Amino acid sequence: MQEEERQQVQHVDVLIVGAGLSGIGAGYHLQANCPGRSYAILEGRERSGGTWDLFRYPGVRSDSDMYTLGYSFRPWTNAKSIADGPTILNYLRETAAQHGIDRKVRFSHRVVRASWSTADACWSVDVEHGPERLPLRMRCNFLFLCSGYYRYEAGYTPEFAGIGDYTGRVVHPQHWPEDLDCSGKRVVVIGSGATAMTLVPALAKTAAHVVLLQRSPTYVVARPAQDPIAHGLRRFLPDKLAYGLTRWKNVLLAMYFFSLARRKPERAKRMILGGVRQALGTDYDIATHFTPRYNPWDQRICLVPDGDLFAALNAGRASMVTDQVDTFTPHGIRLKSGVELEADVVVTATGLELQVLGGVQLDVDGHRVDPAATFNYKGMMFSDVPNLASSFGYTNASWTLKSDLTCAYVCRLLNHMEKHGCTQCTPRNADPTLAPEPWLDFSSGYVQRAVGRFPKQGSRAPWRVYQNYARDLVSLRFGAVDDGVMEFSNPRRA
Repeated sequence: MQEEERQQVQHVDVLIVGAGLSGIGAGYHLQANCPGRSYAILEGRERSGGTWDLFRYPGVRSDSDMYTLGYSFRPWTNAKSIADGPTILNYLRETAAQHGIDRKVRFSHRVVRASWSTADACWSVDVEHGPERLPLRMRCNFLFLCSGYYRYEAGYTPEFAGIGDYTGRVVHPQHWPEDLDCSGKRVVVIGSGATAMTLVPALAKTAAHVVLLQRSPTYVVARPAQDPIAHGLRRFLPDKLAYGLTRWKNVLLAMYFFSLARRKPERAKRMILGGVRQALGTDYDIATHFTPRYNPWDQRICLVPDGDLFAALNAGRASMVTDQVDTFTPHGIRLKSGVELEADVVVTATGLELQVLGGVQLDVDGHRVDPAATFNYKGMMFSDVPNLASSFGYTNASWTLKSDLTCAYVCRLLNHMEKHGCTQCTPRNADPTLAPEPWLDFSSGYVQRAVGRFPKQGSRAPWRVYQNYARDLVSLRFGAVDDGVMEFSNPRRA
């Protein structure tokens, strides 16, 4: 590093990477619980909001209710509990502005690597900033990665045969073109996840016809876009109390259904398919298009607010095809069955590219960290990696439930270190019998493609990821910080 660059080195107590849902939440928790700590938020893009700024495809919305996707410290008061993307983005930015968190964000600052020095008890963080990607170095005592779990640069698209011969337009929802108008066009949406289920009814409002082409079906559940109980509570109770009660109501219902799906999968399957049959009628081929080969919650369940997907199918504006792509043709897609789907526009809603630790390269005292060789501690830290946490939400519930708990726990950890005069905290696994297990127990394709690159979870606490909000609430809010696994030290004093 040149001398002029060395003079630019800036130091903060906590450096947060990412100004999306988790990063803004982290800023709030630090201000509320660790007011003496300085912090900054580095955001690689030019705007805040993360996922909710990046995704701009038609109909983009949450697939979790906003009473659990919203922050614990800021009540959601909008009429819709299943909210659209722009409304969620506005909620995030209002939260950041209300608490002065937006003034801590440095945009167009992309973190590329971080090096821990035990002797100095700090991270040296290499950053590229601005359109020219100029080098910058920052230092911090604690590094908090809140940059999500997928690559923002590009989504996942399989290599389809013949795609070069297709004369129509192919788009991926992760980067929806502003000039694309599907009005009056024949559209094929490839995929069976939440994005595809959102796109089809939204596009069907103006398109000539929309086909949802899926290789295999997904469990789909309809829920009201508005929560009548929440509205009733707000009529008689203060917003914060009504929000808290609704939040717990939704948490407990979700936990109950997830537990039912694990204990009695056939019963859960009958409940889900019964709802689909009621929405589409007994003549619809539910066995082909809505009955997966796996059990409920082996993959995420798709939510359709007010049954909008079913309404589009019933009205004939959209249709389902369950088959595999053989090849693209000049005017559409030929399927393995021999059927050809004509299309003016093909949308490849085929998933995300997962990314480990936001793509940041780590080394500890000169030794490169291989994330796949580490154990995940309490769903947020990594064995033998000091003073670093990562925010990762639930797979069976909303992201923010776990993110809020993670942020609060990091604050507890920082306060414990300050109280006891420690500068370093490091999760250490001293148990040779701890068995490694996959970081996520999910059969979804986007998870299976990348799970081998991610840290492992262990066979028991505190290395196990339980996907259980109530259990995590007790453990992270009230459990001991000095639990015999987290090693506290002060190398500088030694």
